[in-house]
Amino acid sequence: MRSGAAADAYDVVVVGGGMAGVSVAYELALDHTVLLLEMESTLGYHATGRSAAMYLETYGGSQVRALTLASRPFLEDPPAGFDARLMTPRPLLQIARAGRGEIIDALHEQVRPFVSAARTVDAAEAAELCPILRPGAVAKGLIEPHAMELDVHALHQGYIKGLRARGGTVLRGRRVEHLHQSTDGWQVHAADRVLGRGRIVVNAAGAWADQVASAAGCPPVGLRPRRRTIFTVAGQGALRDPLMPLLYDAEESFYVKPEGEQFLCSPADQTSCEPGDAKPDPLEIARALDEIRAVTTLAARSVRTSWAGLRTFAPDEEFVVGFDPAAHGFFWLAGQGGYGIQTAPAAARLAASLIRSETPPEDLLRLGLDSARLSPQRFRRPVV
Repeated sequence: MRSGAAADAYDVVVVGGGMAGVSVAYELALDHTVLLLEMESTLGYHATGRSAAMYLETYGGSQVRALTLASRPFLEDPPAGFDARLMTPRPLLQIARAGRGEIIDALHEQVRPFVSAARTVDAAEAAELCPILRPGAVAKGLIEPHAMELDVHALHQGYIKGLRARGGTVLRGRRVEHLHQSTDGWQVHAADRVLGRGRIVVNAAGAWADQVASAAGCPPVGLRPRRRTIFTVAGQGALRDPLMPLLYDAEESFYVKPEGEQFLCSPADQTSCEPGDAKPDPLEIARALDEIRAVTTLAARSVRTSWAGLRTFAPDEEFVVGFDPAAHGFFWLAGQGGYGIQTAPAAARLAASLIRSETPPEDLLRLGLDSARLSPQRFRRPVV
């Protein structure tokens, strides 16, 4: 409910301007006053802004799949204010190398109950679907025909535009140093001033979420930022088919995605690192180039551009969504790993329902979402 309080007092203060923060702020601004704080001058700089996002229903465990499937209606038909098409067809082809076809069979058994359109293909059909595959390099593949590319910028900007249209306030370049709990909520402080006051604080600070929790006097949950390196190579005139699939090694040693007149590639690295401005790893790039040349006909001997982003995981690699039992009014929305873009609409709706003390959305429950599995309560062991 809108509070109508002073300019620096809000129902909810959201810390973090990446996809998690802007999406939950947008949902809550429908019936709450909301302040969104971002420490950088650019919203979504460290993870959202560096994502090569796809919508993949075969990606992740059961809770991720529930959030992914529940997000599809929003992403296919976004509400007014989202000015661009958010999804473009781009199939996913996961491959196993020669002698390793059982990996694909096991993966298919795992995802078949959720994604009925996914099917296995032999080496010949895999080569028809993805002409850059090197003959003899692949044993079998799994095709997800309804996978999509996501326009990350359009989705992120749509949420920001919608948040502002609903009366939300966005402040950039505001690093949170301390959070103080009082009888009527939280005071959120920078080094030299109070940034805002809120009955509820939403911790959507990505790789910095444990630091924000510590600043609020809450125990961290053990989040682990991991670097993901991305680079591009020349397309060599092989991109005539607009539906050439994203090629993903099922053993997670690389992926290759057609992008305009080039290929966007990654070593699929998950190197633990401290929160910060992630830099690409040249050794991982060199390894990935070797892997790509072994499996495809791409020459790929030089890199056009490279960058890196952060993907942050909880110790059990499940999302962290819910109120912290150690601090009244302190809400976690963190640990999205590599799934944060494709799950953002449903995760934001889930978080907003919990903040409103409502039952999670019915469509999520039908898909098997169990909010208790995502609660930070799982990290709070009772003292004996």
